[in-house]
Amino acid sequence: MNDSTSYKTVLSYLPEKIRGLMSALHERELSCLTEIRMRAGGPVYMVYPDRIRFLQKDGSLSEKYTEEAYLVGTGAVKETVERLCHFSVHSCKKQLEEGYFMLENAVRVGISGVYSSAERPVLYEFASLNFRIPRCVKGCADELFAETFDQNIIICGSVNSGKTTVLRELCRLTGSCRKTALIDERNEVAGLFGGEPQNDIGAMTDLIVNLSRAEGIMSAVRTLSPEVIFCDEISSTEDSEAILNGIGCGVRFAVTAHGENYNDLMKRKDIAFLVNSGLFDCIAFLEGASAPSEIREIKRLRNVH
Repeated sequence: MNDSTSYKTVLSYLPEKIRGLMSALHERELSCLTEIRMRAGGPVYMVYPDRIRFLQKDGSLSEKYTEEAYLVGTGAVKETVERLCHFSVHSCKKQLEEGYFMLENAVRVGISGVYSSAERPVLYEFASLNFRIPRCVKGCADELFAETFDQNIIICGSVNSGKTTVLRELCRLTGSCRKTALIDERNEVAGLFGGEPQNDIGAMTDLIVNLSRAEGIMSAVRTLSPEVIFCDEISSTEDSEAILNGIGCGVRFAVTAHGENYNDLMKRKDIAFLVNSGLFDCIAFLEGASAPSEIREIKRLRNVH
Protein backbone atom coordinates (compact mmCIF):
# COMPACT_ATOMS: atom_id res chain seq x y z
CA MET A 1 0.00 0.00 0.00
CA ASN A 2 1.44 3.32 -1.09
CA ASP A 3 1.80 5.84 1.77
CA SER A 4 0.82 8.83 -0.39
CA THR A 5 -2.28 7.02 -1.71
CA SER A 6 -3.48 6.27 1.83
CA TYR A 7 -2.67 9.84 2.86
CA LYS A 8 -4.84 11.19 0.03
CA THR A 9 -7.66 8.98 1.28
CA VAL A 10 -7.37 10.58 4.73
CA LEU A 11 -7.37 14.09 3.25
CA SER A 12 -10.57 13.42 1.33
CA TYR A 13 -12.50 13.02 4.61
CA LEU A 14 -11.12 16.08 6.40
CA PRO A 15 -12.76 19.54 6.60
CA GLU A 16 -11.56 22.03 4.01
CA LYS A 17 -9.31 24.10 6.31
CA ILE A 18 -7.40 21.13 7.72
CA ARG A 19 -7.23 19.46 4.31
CA GLY A 20 -5.71 22.62 2.84
CA LEU A 21 -2.99 22.81 5.51
CA MET A 22 -2.11 19.14 5.24
CA SER A 23 -2.15 19.06 1.44
CA ALA A 24 0.90 21.33 1.43
CA LEU A 25 3.09 18.91 3.42
CA HIS A 26 6.17 17.67 1.60
CA GLU A 27 6.34 14.04 0.42
CA ARG A 28 9.17 13.36 2.87
CA GLU A 29 6.82 14.11 5.78
CA LEU A 30 4.70 11.12 4.74
CA SER A 31 7.51 8.59 4.94
CA CYS A 32 6.88 6.07 7.75
CA LEU A 33 3.76 7.96 8.89
CA THR A 34 1.59 5.59 10.96
CA GLU A 35 -1.25 7.73 12.37
CA ILE A 36 -2.95 11.09 11.93
CA ARG A 37 -4.83 12.17 15.06
CA MET A 38 -7.15 15.08 15.76
CA ARG A 39 -9.01 16.04 18.94
CA ALA A 40 -11.72 18.62 19.50
CA GLY A 41 -10.11 21.56 21.29
CA GLY A 42 -6.70 20.01 20.74
CA PRO A 43 -4.13 19.62 17.98
CA VAL A 44 -3.78 17.69 14.76
CA TYR A 45 -0.67 15.55 15.11
CA MET A 46 1.24 13.05 13.04
CA VAL A 47 2.60 9.88 14.61
CA TYR A 48 5.75 8.16 13.34
CA PRO A 49 7.55 5.13 14.82
CA ASP A 50 10.09 7.36 16.56
CA ARG A 51 8.44 10.77 16.94
CA ILE A 52 5.28 12.91 16.99
CA ARG A 53 4.88 16.16 15.05
CA PHE A 54 2.18 18.81 15.44
CA LEU A 55 0.44 20.62 12.60
CA GLN A 56 0.98 24.38 12.82
CA LYS A 57 -1.30 27.24 11.81
CA ASP A 58 0.96 27.94 8.82
CA GLY A 59 0.81 24.32 7.61
CA SER A 60 4.27 23.32 8.82
CA LEU A 61 5.04 20.59 11.36
CA SER A 62 6.69 21.06 14.75
CA GLU A 63 8.18 18.57 17.19
CA LYS A 64 6.76 20.59 20.09
CA TYR A 65 3.20 21.48 21.03
CA THR A 66 3.15 25.28 21.18
CA GLU A 67 0.72 28.17 20.84
CA GLU A 68 1.32 28.05 17.09
CA ALA A 69 -0.27 24.60 16.84
CA TYR A 70 -3.47 24.41 14.81
CA LEU A 71 -6.37 23.62 17.16
CA VAL A 72 -9.35 21.59 16.03
CA GLY A 73 -12.85 22.87 16.66
CA THR A 74 -15.67 20.62 17.85
CA GLY A 75 -17.45 21.27 14.57
CA ALA A 76 -14.48 19.97 12.60
CA VAL A 77 -14.55 16.60 14.37
CA LYS A 78 -18.30 16.31 13.86
CA GLU A 79 -17.97 17.26 10.19
CA THR A 80 -15.30 14.61 9.69
CA VAL A 81 -17.54 11.92 11.20
CA GLU A 82 -20.36 13.08 8.93
CA ARG A 83 -18.02 12.73 5.96
CA LEU A 84 -17.07 9.23 7.12
CA CYS A 85 -20.79 8.45 7.19
CA HIS A 86 -21.27 10.08 3.77
CA PHE A 87 -23.56 12.56 5.54
CA SER A 88 -25.93 9.83 6.72
CA VAL A 89 -24.97 9.19 10.35
CA HIS A 90 -28.05 7.05 11.03
CA SER A 91 -26.98 4.59 8.31
CA CYS A 92 -23.67 3.94 10.10
CA LYS A 93 -24.99 2.56 13.38
CA LYS A 94 -22.75 -0.52 13.23
CA GLN A 95 -19.57 1.55 12.81
CA LEU A 96 -20.62 3.90 15.61
CA GLU A 97 -21.29 0.93 17.89
CA GLU A 98 -17.84 -0.51 17.19
CA GLY A 99 -16.05 2.84 17.23
CA TYR A 100 -14.25 2.62 13.91
CA PHE A 101 -14.60 2.95 10.13
CA MET A 102 -12.71 1.11 7.39
CA LEU A 103 -11.94 3.27 4.35
CA GLU A 104 -10.42 2.87 0.92
CA ASN A 105 -6.75 1.87 0.71
CA ALA A 106 -7.02 0.07 4.08
CA VAL A 107 -7.15 3.28 6.14
CA ARG A 108 -8.81 2.60 9.50
CA VAL A 109 -10.37 5.37 11.59
CA GLY A 110 -10.89 5.02 15.34
CA ILE A 111 -13.36 7.35 17.07
CA SER A 112 -13.64 8.36 20.72
CA GLY A 113 -16.45 10.22 22.45
CA VAL A 114 -19.66 9.70 24.39
CA TYR A 115 -21.66 6.48 24.01
CA SER A 116 -25.41 6.34 24.48
CA SER A 117 -26.94 4.43 27.40
CA ALA A 118 -28.89 2.09 25.10
CA GLU A 119 -28.66 -1.68 25.35
CA ARG A 120 -26.22 -1.54 22.43
CA PRO A 121 -24.33 1.73 23.05
CA VAL A 122 -23.69 3.98 20.06
CA LEU A 123 -21.34 6.97 19.80
CA TYR A 124 -23.34 10.17 19.51
CA GLU A 125 -20.85 12.84 20.62
CA PHE A 126 -17.43 12.79 19.00
CA ALA A 127 -14.22 13.87 20.74
CA SER A 128 -11.30 12.62 18.65
CA LEU A 129 -10.30 10.69 15.56
CA ASN A 130 -7.35 8.48 14.77
CA PHE A 131 -6.61 7.75 11.10
CA ARG A 132 -4.28 4.74 10.93
CA ILE A 133 -2.09 4.50 7.84
CA PRO A 134 -1.53 0.86 6.81
CA ARG A 135 2.04 -0.32 6.43
CA CYS A 136 2.64 -3.28 4.15
CA VAL A 137 6.37 -4.03 4.25
CA LYS A 138 7.13 -6.64 1.64
CA GLY A 139 10.14 -8.71 2.59
CA CYS A 140 9.86 -8.22 6.37
CA ALA A 141 8.73 -11.84 6.87
CA ASP A 142 10.95 -13.58 4.32
CA GLU A 143 13.31 -15.00 6.94
CA LEU A 144 10.45 -16.00 9.22
CA PHE A 145 8.65 -17.73 6.35
CA ALA A 146 11.76 -19.71 5.41
CA GLU A 147 12.61 -20.74 8.98
CA THR A 148 9.09 -21.57 10.23
CA PHE A 149 7.32 -23.03 7.20
CA ASP A 150 4.67 -25.59 8.25
CA GLN A 151 5.16 -24.76 11.93
CA ASN A 152 2.94 -23.27 14.61
CA ILE A 153 4.30 -19.84 15.52
CA ILE A 154 3.56 -16.93 17.87
CA ILE A 155 4.74 -13.46 16.80
CA CYS A 156 5.34 -11.20 19.80
CA GLY A 157 6.28 -7.61 20.38
CA SER A 158 5.48 -4.40 22.21
CA VAL A 159 3.06 -1.70 21.06
CA ASN A 160 3.94 -0.37 17.58
CA SER A 161 6.54 -3.08 17.04
CA GLY A 162 4.94 -4.18 13.75
CA LYS A 163 3.23 -7.43 14.83
CA THR A 164 0.30 -6.96 12.47
CA THR A 165 2.60 -5.91 9.62
CA VAL A 166 4.72 -9.06 9.98
CA LEU A 167 1.63 -11.27 10.32
CA ARG A 168 0.11 -9.72 7.17
CA GLU A 169 3.28 -10.30 5.17
CA LEU A 170 3.63 -13.87 6.46
CA CYS A 171 -0.01 -14.44 5.49
CA ARG A 172 0.68 -13.09 2.00
CA LEU A 173 3.62 -15.44 1.53
CA THR A 174 1.79 -18.46 2.94
CA GLY A 175 -1.43 -17.68 1.11
CA SER A 176 0.44 -17.65 -2.17
CA CYS A 177 1.32 -21.35 -1.91
CA ARG A 178 -1.08 -22.97 0.62
CA LYS A 179 -4.77 -22.95 1.45
CA THR A 180 -4.92 -20.24 4.10
CA ALA A 181 -7.57 -18.59 6.27
CA LEU A 182 -7.22 -15.20 7.96
CA ILE A 183 -9.42 -14.52 11.00
CA ASP A 184 -9.51 -10.73 10.97
CA GLU A 185 -11.95 -9.88 13.77
CA ARG A 186 -11.74 -6.09 13.43
CA ASN A 187 -10.57 -5.92 9.83
CA GLU A 188 -7.14 -4.60 10.79
CA VAL A 189 -5.04 -7.00 8.71
CA ALA A 190 -6.80 -7.24 5.34
CA GLY A 191 -8.55 -3.86 5.29
CA LEU A 192 -11.64 -5.28 3.56
CA PHE A 193 -13.55 -2.53 1.73
CA GLY A 194 -16.35 -3.08 -0.76
CA GLY A 195 -15.84 -6.83 -0.53
CA GLU A 196 -12.17 -6.67 -1.55
CA PRO A 197 -9.09 -6.76 0.71
CA GLN A 198 -7.19 -3.48 0.32
CA ASN A 199 -4.00 -5.19 1.50
CA ASP A 200 -2.37 -8.15 -0.25
CA ILE A 201 -3.04 -11.19 1.95
CA GLY A 202 -2.18 -13.92 -0.56
CA ALA A 203 -3.82 -15.40 -3.64
CA MET A 204 -5.33 -18.37 -1.79
CA THR A 205 -6.27 -16.71 1.51
CA ASP A 206 -9.89 -16.89 2.63
CA LEU A 207 -10.96 -14.03 4.90
CA ILE A 208 -13.33 -14.03 7.89
CA VAL A 209 -14.18 -10.59 9.32
CA ASN A 210 -16.46 -9.43 12.18
CA LEU A 211 -16.50 -12.77 13.98
CA SER A 212 -14.63 -13.34 17.23
CA ARG A 213 -11.34 -15.17 16.79
CA ALA A 214 -12.71 -18.30 18.48
CA GLU A 215 -15.85 -18.37 16.32
CA GLY A 216 -13.89 -17.52 13.18
CA ILE A 217 -11.38 -20.32 13.75
CA MET A 218 -14.07 -22.96 14.15
CA SER A 219 -15.99 -21.61 11.16
CA ALA A 220 -12.85 -21.78 9.00
CA VAL A 221 -11.99 -25.32 10.14
CA ARG A 222 -15.54 -26.54 9.43
CA THR A 223 -16.13 -24.85 6.09
CA LEU A 224 -12.91 -23.74 4.38
CA SER A 225 -10.50 -26.70 4.89
CA PRO A 226 -7.46 -24.45 5.48
CA GLU A 227 -3.95 -25.79 5.87
CA VAL A 228 -2.90 -22.67 7.84
CA ILE A 229 -4.90 -20.15 9.89
CA PHE A 230 -3.68 -16.65 10.80
CA CYS A 231 -5.02 -14.67 13.80
CA ASP A 232 -4.02 -11.27 15.16
CA GLU A 233 -3.81 -10.34 18.88
CA ILE A 234 -4.72 -13.46 20.86
CA SER A 235 -6.37 -12.14 24.01
CA SER A 236 -8.37 -14.83 25.81
CA THR A 237 -8.32 -18.45 26.89
CA GLU A 238 -11.29 -18.96 24.57
CA ASP A 239 -9.04 -17.93 21.66
CA SER A 240 -6.33 -20.34 22.83
CA GLU A 241 -8.75 -23.25 23.21
CA ALA A 242 -10.07 -22.70 19.68
CA ILE A 243 -6.50 -22.64 18.35
CA LEU A 244 -5.59 -25.91 20.05
CA ASN A 245 -8.80 -27.48 18.74
CA GLY A 246 -7.81 -26.32 15.25
CA ILE A 247 -4.34 -27.81 15.62
CA GLY A 248 -6.02 -31.03 16.67
CA CYS A 249 -7.81 -30.98 13.31
CA GLY A 250 -4.48 -30.82 11.49
CA VAL A 251 -4.31 -27.06 10.87
CA ARG A 252 -1.14 -24.99 11.37
CA PHE A 253 -1.40 -21.58 13.10
CA ALA A 254 0.43 -18.26 13.02
CA VAL A 255 -0.79 -15.79 15.67
CA THR A 256 0.34 -12.58 17.33
CA ALA A 257 0.42 -11.59 20.99
CA HIS A 258 1.55 -8.59 22.99
CA GLY A 259 4.76 -9.17 24.95
CA GLU A 260 8.34 -7.93 24.87
CA ASN A 261 10.06 -11.06 26.15
CA TYR A 262 9.43 -14.68 27.10
CA ASN A 263 8.95 -14.04 30.82
CA ASP A 264 6.35 -11.32 30.22
CA LEU A 265 4.58 -13.53 27.73
CA MET A 266 4.32 -16.46 30.13
CA LYS A 267 2.58 -14.26 32.71
CA ARG A 268 -0.42 -14.25 30.38
CA LYS A 269 -2.71 -17.21 30.98
CA ASP A 270 -3.93 -17.43 27.39
CA ILE A 271 -0.41 -17.51 25.89
CA ALA A 272 1.04 -19.78 28.58
CA PHE A 273 -1.79 -22.18 27.73
CA LEU A 274 -0.60 -22.32 24.11
CA VAL A 275 3.09 -22.63 24.97
CA ASN A 276 2.54 -25.29 27.64
CA SER A 277 0.44 -27.35 25.24
CA GLY A 278 3.65 -28.41 23.52
CA LEU A 279 2.02 -27.85 20.12
CA PHE A 280 3.72 -24.57 19.19
CA ASP A 281 7.13 -24.73 17.58
CA CYS A 282 8.52 -21.25 18.08
CA ILE A 283 8.05 -17.63 19.16
CA ALA A 284 9.33 -14.75 17.06
CA PHE A 285 10.17 -11.66 19.14
CA LEU A 286 10.24 -8.29 17.34
CA GLU A 287 12.74 -5.50 18.03
CA GLY A 288 10.19 -2.91 19.12
CA ALA A 289 8.84 0.50 18.14
CA SER A 290 12.30 1.82 17.28
CA ALA A 291 12.65 -0.78 14.51
CA PRO A 292 9.12 -1.83 13.46
CA SER A 293 8.70 -5.24 11.79
CA GLU A 294 12.29 -6.32 12.47
CA ILE A 295 12.77 -9.71 14.11
CA ARG A 296 15.04 -9.80 17.16
CA GLU A 297 14.96 -13.50 17.96
CA ILE A 298 13.25 -16.74 17.00
CA LYS A 299 12.94 -18.84 20.14
CA ARG A 300 12.47 -22.55 19.55
CA LEU A 301 9.97 -24.27 21.82
CA ARG A 302 10.58 -27.81 20.61
CA ASN A 303 12.78 -29.71 18.20
CA VAL A 304 11.48 -29.62 14.65
CA HIS A 305 12.19 -32.64 12.48
